[in-house]
Amino acid sequence: MPAGNRSAMAVRDGLLPERYTAPQPIGHGGMGEIYRATDTSLGRAVAVKVLDDRYARDQGARARFTREALAAARLSGNANIVTIYDVGEHDGRPFIVMEYLAGGSLEEKLRGRGAVPPRQALEWLEQAASALDAAHREGVVHRDVKPANLLLDRNERVHVADFGIASAAGTDSLTQTGTVLGTASYLSPEQAQGERTTAASDLYSLAVVAFELFTGHRPFEAESVPAEAAAHVTAPVPSVGDPDLDRVFAKALAKRPADRYTSGAELVAALRAALESAAGPTRILHVAPPQRSRRLLPVVAAALVIAGIAAAVALTRGGSKPKPAAIKTVVQHVTQPGRTVVSTRVVTTSSPPPTTAASADPVAENDQAYSMMQSGDYTSALPLLQDAAAKLQGRGDLAEAYTDYNLGYTLLQLGNCSEALTWLERSKALQPSRKEVKDAIKQARTC
Repeated sequence: MPAGNRSAMAVRDGLLPERYTAPQPIGHGGMGEIYRATDTSLGRAVAVKVLDDRYARDQGARARFTREALAAARLSGNANIVTIYDVGEHDGRPFIVMEYLAGGSLEEKLRGRGAVPPRQALEWLEQAASALDAAHREGVVHRDVKPANLLLDRNERVHVADFGIASAAGTDSLTQTGTVLGTASYLSPEQAQGERTTAASDLYSLAVVAFELFTGHRPFEAESVPAEAAAHVTAPVPSVGDPDLDRVFAKALAKRPADRYTSGAELVAALRAALESAAGPTRILHVAPPQRSRRLLPVVAAALVIAGIAAAVALTRGGSKPKPAAIKTVVQHVTQPGRTVVSTRVVTTSSPPPTTAASADPVAENDQAYSMMQSGDYTSALPLLQDAAAKLQGRGDLAEAYTDYNLGYTLLQLGNCSEALTWLERSKALQPSRKEVKDAIKQARTC
């Protein structure tokens, strides 16, 4: 039915209390309809979820719906959980009023572009994990963690929605309703078998979301819903192409709940550590630029190839004329559950930077150019970076982001501030929180 007709029917039938006006359908699930409406008392947009009539006729389901909604309302103080404003019944049907988020969902992001850059994926996962961990501390289990329930605000921060709703309608088992069948792609093995759902089940589902964000596809995709649900129970965890990440997903997607990570924070920390391991030990190198500028601007080392997710790149280095030893400061970020430790060490290297011909691999080209940048040879680095950036354009991953930054930084050192700004802005679009990119942009705008 067209949205306009559905909206008109909602107004005509008095589906919502009079306080909530101009409802427009924005979503539909097994539990019922979701509407965007205006709260006339407070003058703000809200989202209103109304329990489907087939459940509303069941007194037990109605009571569970309300009980779970009230439990979820206790979590509303968390920055990454959708805030619930009101819970009640109208015309015999329970409803929940919550904040309206205009940024869509992770499901829409995945459907529109597939895999997302690892840095962005980690940010979203960290936010979702924070919400789930907070809920689990309060004894609330989500039971339906999936991209469609990970909503984004205007600043693209994740807010977890629909806490406890699956159990509220008695839909923990695949055999009871088609509701859970529609989300079998993210079900834990115990849920797929109709067993008790726990916090470990939520963490399993979050790991499925993580797998999809990094690779663009779910770990157990199948041609039918029952086949995919069965794969969660019996199939081995597929490889993502990197040993460190494979170990993380093997634990996160373990069949037995006791074998999984014990918190969302622990899972995200393990993913972050694995990605950093894949990228190599050196993260940020601070190199003194030529005499034309006394300010130290960092150069980001790029050693990532995205093959579903980040993987290490090995570059064969050829011989060259020896050059003086270089001194560099290595800043390492080591992520542990709940905190990030930053350590700094000074390293003296006597091996010469490579001066071999450009590789056809754009990431290898960037790596070679970066070594030239270390030695201050920006003129030789420029054509390599221009070629690499052209090849990586449109990939949307960290390899592209780092190459764009190195190209912009090189152009900046060569005095081409206008063109440098273009590439630095492109890098910022892919890694908006990177401080050194912002610093380079400021310098490009003022030089």
